Amino acid sequence: MEHLLSAEGGLVAVFAASLLAATVVPFSSEAVLWGYLQMHPDALWPAVLVATLGNTAGGMSTYLIGRLLPARAQTRLDPRALRFLARWGSAATALGWLPVLGDGLCLAAGWLRCNALAVLVCMALGRFARYVAVAAI
Repeated sequence: MEHLLSAEGGLVAVFAASLLAATVVPFSSEAVLWGYLQMHPDALWPAVLVATLGNTAGGMSTYLIGRLLPARAQTRLDPRALRFLARWGSAATALGWLPVLGDGLCLAAGWLRCNALAVLVCMALGRFARYVAVAAI
């Protein structure tokens, strides 16, 4: 237990929480990041970067699941996410961190075969901005 309270052990928890929060598991990675920063305020940038990495990895796993969906899956995808992606393309995944709609954006981006590198960059930038905002509070 003592290791988890250390700066390094806490970063592992921040990564795990951020990864889980980007999946369908309802989890608040922001609360974990905030708590970690209360205990280790000097580790602001490593914590923000680790949270971004974990959350982006989780979002990209949802994107990959979308890539694996058959064409007939369109009826099960969120029509709002499909319309938003059709209009904005990969840049829409910068909002992939939003509750409910975000998972749909990532899944639909994969199903629509949006460019994976563009999705990765946009998704990471959006998530990084969110964690910077959380850290600033």
